Amino acid sequence: MSDFKFGALDELSINTIRMLSADGVQKAKSGHPGLPMGAAAMAYVLWTRFLKHNPADPKWPDRDRFVLSAGHGSMLLYSLLHLTGYDLPLEELKRFRQWGSMTPGHPEYGFVPGVETTTGPLGQGFGNGIGMAVAERHLAAVFNRPGHEVVDHFTYAIVSDGDLMEGVASEAASLAGHLKLGKLIYLYDDNHISIEGSTSLAFTEDVGKRFDAYGWHTQHIDGNDLEAAAGAIRAAQAEKERPSLIVARTQIGYGSPNKQGKAEVHGEPLGEEELKATKQALGWPPEPMFYIPKEALQNFRKAVEKGKKRQAEWEAAFKGYAAEYADRAAEWESRMKGDLPGGWEAEVPVFKPEGGAVATRDASGKALNAIAAKIPALVGGSADLAPSTKTFMKDMGAVGPGDYAGRNLHFGVREHAMGSISNGMALHGGLIPYCSTFLIFSDYMKPTVRLASLMHQRVLFIYTHDSIGVGEDGPTHQPIEQLAGLRSIPNMTVIRPADANETAAAWKVALRHRSGPVAFALTRQKLPVLDRSIYPSADNLEKGAYILVDTEGKEPGIILIATGSEVSVTLKAAESLKEQGIATRVVSMPSCELFDRQPEDYRREVLPPAVTKRLAVEAASTMGWHKYVGSEGDVIGLDRFGASAPAEVVMEQLGFTPENIVAHALKLLGR
Repeated sequence: MSDFKFGALDELSINTIRMLSADGVQKAKSGHPGLPMGAAAMAYVLWTRFLKHNPADPKWPDRDRFVLSAGHGSMLLYSLLHLTGYDLPLEELKRFRQWGSMTPGHPEYGFVPGVETTTGPLGQGFGNGIGMAVAERHLAAVFNRPGHEVVDHFTYAIVSDGDLMEGVASEAASLAGHLKLGKLIYLYDDNHISIEGSTSLAFTEDVGKRFDAYGWHTQHIDGNDLEAAAGAIRAAQAEKERPSLIVARTQIGYGSPNKQGKAEVHGEPLGEEELKATKQALGWPPEPMFYIPKEALQNFRKAVEKGKKRQAEWEAAFKGYAAEYADRAAEWESRMKGDLPGGWEAEVPVFKPEGGAVATRDASGKALNAIAAKIPALVGGSADLAPSTKTFMKDMGAVGPGDYAGRNLHFGVREHAMGSISNGMALHGGLIPYCSTFLIFSDYMKPTVRLASLMHQRVLFIYTHDSIGVGEDGPTHQPIEQLAGLRSIPNMTVIRPADANETAAAWKVALRHRSGPVAFALTRQKLPVLDRSIYPSADNLEKGAYILVDTEGKEPGIILIATGSEVSVTLKAAESLKEQGIATRVVSMPSCELFDRQPEDYRREVLPPAVTKRLAVEAASTMGWHKYVGSEGDVIGLDRFGASAPAEVVMEQLGFTPENIVAHALKLLGR
C-alpha cells in the first residue's frame, strides 16, 4: 500500500469534484454526471499526489500528460482544471455545453489550457495517449544524456468500458505492449455500466487477462480506496517495461441515493430532486450551486506553487544540459516550437523526363529519404505496408522495445490505431509524425483523420494505390469514394500530385503546413514526368491548381481540369482538341483545398467565370467536382466500383483515355 495518508480534507475535496460536475451537468440540462462522480476519487489521487504539471504553464514540455479518454465525463476534467488553478474560470463551468464557452460537451484541444487532446469518440484518447508515450520515449532516447534527464514524464489516462470495447483500443494496446511503454499508466473506470444498461449485456470478458496477454502490467483495486489507488499508481510507476492498466472498480453516479450504479446516471442530469438528495447524502449544502469549500480550494491550489517549483527545477537542469550540449538543446527548443531546420528544401529531389516514368509513391519515397536526415523530427511508418507505400526511412533505425531512438515505426496491420497514435505523437510536441497505408484503407482511419483535422494537428497521412490504377487487385482495393470523403473533412488538405515533381512539391507544402493534417494520394502505377521546360514549375502545386497548358492569348473554348494520373492523359486529349482548332486550357488541380484558399482573383484567373465549358477528369467519385465545372460542365469520373484486370485495361474500359476525354469535350461544345 501507499505511504500517502488521506483524511477528511481529501474526502471533502473529492466531493467538491463530484458536486461541481453534477451541478455543471444539471445547469446545462445535458451531459454525463455518472463518470465524474464515480471516478472522482482515483482522479483526485492522481492529480494531487502524482501528476507532474504546472497550471501556470500548461505547455511546459516535461509535464506529465493526462488524457480523459472517456471524454463524455468532461466535467471531471473541467473541475480538476479549475480547482488546481488552470486558466478556466468558474463562470466557464457554469456555461458547460453552451455556445462559445470554454467547456464544450466533450474536451476539445485548444479550447482550454490543460486539455491535451480532443476526446469523446471512444478509444481515440486511448490511442492518443500511446502516441504521447511513444513520443516521450523517442525524445528521451534522442536527447537525454548521462546525468541530464531532460525528457522524463509519464502519460496517464482515465479510460472507460466503452473505450475498451472499441477496436481501436485493442489495436493500440497490442502495440503498446509490444513496445514496452513502461511510462504509460491507464486507470480503467470499471463501473459495469454503459448506456443500455449493465455491461454484462455485451461485455463479459476478463479485461485484466486480455491486457496481461497484450503484455501489460495489470492491477485490480477498489476505485474509492484512496490508499489502494495511490499504491497502484506507485507500483505502475515502478514498472519499467510494461504499460500499466489499473482496473478500478467504481460506482457510476457515486453518492446519488437513487441513481448510483444505474444506467440512467450515465448520460442524463441527476434532476433537481435527486441532486438535492445527493448533496444531502454527501453532507453538501443544497445551495448555492457550484459551491467550493475554501479549504478544498486551498488544497487543490497547492498544485500552482508545486508546479512552478517543479518546472523551475527542470528549467535549471535544462540550463545545465544546454551548457554541456548546446547543439542538442538548440534542436530541442526548435523542435518543441515545431520549426523546420534551415536548408531542408534544397534536399528535395528534382525529377527529369529522361529518367523515365515514375510512380508518385516512388517519388514520395525518394523525397522522404532525401529530407529525412535534415528533418529529424520526422518519425513514422506504415500499417505493415512500407515496401508498397515507400515510407521506410533508410538507415534511420526503428522504434522498438527498449530502443526508441529510431525513426521508423512498425505499426503492424493496425490502421485505426496507427492514426490515433500518430495524432498523439503530434499532440505531444517535438515530432512531425507520418503514417501510411493504401488509400482504400483510409476508411479504417476516418475517426482519426477527422480528429487530426478538428485539432489542427500536423500529421501526414500518406495514402498510395490511389485509384483503379491498382489494377488486378480489383474493386476491393480500388478506391472510389475515398478522395471525396477526405476532401469533405473541414481543415483537411488532400494532395493528389500529377507526376514526380508535383509529388516533391507536395512534400514541401505538407511540411510547411502547421495548422492541420495533409493527406497524400499517390499512384501505384508509373506516370510520365512532365517536362518542366515546357510546362510551368511543379511548385505551383502550392496554389492548389494552376494552368498547365494555355491557349496562347486566346480565350479558352473549354477548360480541362485533372488530378493525379489523369493529368498526363488529359494533356494528350488537349493536343487532339488543339489539332481540331479548339482553344483548350488544361488545369492541374492537385489540391482543391489549397486552391480554395487562394485569393479570388487567382481562382478567377485559373477558372474564368466566362468560360462555362469545363470538363473535370478524375478516376474517382464525381462528388464535389460540380463546384468547379459548374452547371454547363461535366465530369469524367466513377460512380461505380472498379474491376479486376491489368491497370491499363481498367483505365481504358472505364473511360480514362484521351479519346473519351475528347469525345466528352466535343459533346460539351455541341460538336
